[in-house]
Amino acid sequence: MTGAADDDPSGIATYSQAGSQFGFGLVWTLLLTTPLMIGIQMLSARIGWVTGQGLAANIARVCPRWLTLALVSLLVVANTINIAADIGAMAEAVRLLVGGPHLVYIVAAGALCILGQVYFSYERTVRVLKWLTLALFAYVAVVMSVQVPWREAIQASLRPWAVVPAGTTAADYAGMVVAVLGTTISPYLFFWQAAQEVEDNHRRPEATRLRDHPAYAAEHLARIKQDTYVGMLLSNAVALCIVVATAVTLHQHGITRIQTSAQAAEALRPVAGEFAFAVFALGIIGTGLLAVPVLAGSAAYAVSELFGWKAGLSRGFREARGFYAIIVAATGIGTVMSVFEVDPIRALVWSAIVNGVISVPIMVTMMWIGQSRRLMGELTMSRRHRVFGWAATGVMAAAVAVMVLTS
Repeated sequence: MTGAADDDPSGIATYSQAGSQFGFGLVWTLLLTTPLMIGIQMLSARIGWVTGQGLAANIARVCPRWLTLALVSLLVVANTINIAADIGAMAEAVRLLVGGPHLVYIVAAGALCILGQVYFSYERTVRVLKWLTLALFAYVAVVMSVQVPWREAIQASLRPWAVVPAGTTAADYAGMVVAVLGTTISPYLFFWQAAQEVEDNHRRPEATRLRDHPAYAAEHLARIKQDTYVGMLLSNAVALCIVVATAVTLHQHGITRIQTSAQAAEALRPVAGEFAFAVFALGIIGTGLLAVPVLAGSAAYAVSELFGWKAGLSRGFREARGFYAIIVAATGIGTVMSVFEVDPIRALVWSAIVNGVISVPIMVTMMWIGQSRRLMGELTMSRRHRVFGWAATGVMAAAVAVMVLTS
């Protein structure tokens, strides 16, 4: 679910723009981020399972209160902006497919996401979200429906400097690289994956008591590793499909400016056919329904952990009112922002900036936690895991520096 939620409508818009503007020239960014993404998400899950607490609670144990509060506040802001962009994209995709009033679809999408989380049990919510991950295969179908020059794509990924479009400035190229990195390695995914391990601990107290047993711990951490590898590889494979599909169709037909995922779907219709258009649009709706609960849920987990509220989708509304209030507020505000037609590109830019600002200190803190024997006991990170974790942190720090210098 974490990996699939990374390919949300706003992420689809970013990958579509990368493919339409640069062709195969940015495929290398997805090859770079895959091992880094696996490493940092594996650490998120490990922290949640070993400590029995979410990421915000653990950050509060090693950081000053004001810093933790600032990071969580910025996370909520970034997630709310992202929710607005995703709900707007879902509504536009529905309008493209069946026609009708855009406003009604915005309100319906927001209400569906709220009601699904508030009234469904944890088990049902997870079951629905897991099935929605199948929407990602829409983009595999799009790639299979068009002719892809794979040799050219592979050569471009190995020699990206040779395929930079004429007239591209350093700022344009750096900005797109930063956008891809930022939408692939996002803070809300860290908080969500850690929180899901905590949820599983609460649902299976008998398993939690076995956490200190070496054989059980090794088996469970191996499960986390396998689960994360599959999820992140799926996530980046789908992102690759989106970049390749838009490179083959839009870029080769001179369409180099994509502002939203729905615009990418509409642009595909005349150059790739009705099937590719419809499948692309359906994928936007499915991934949006998956991503909005993850965005709102990760914000709710973080705030609840910070203030010591009862939290979790496995708890009822009356038992965890503060938790569900954050979900309702984040989704509701995001819906209202979509109603007032917030500029999608501006929304995504601000979301990327906020995510960039908070991702580096969060990742640094996660690395400290992962290496702390006081917090992790005997289950600290391996040396290889530390290398990938610090590499991911360094790449994100460099991306933020480039973003600041080119803004």
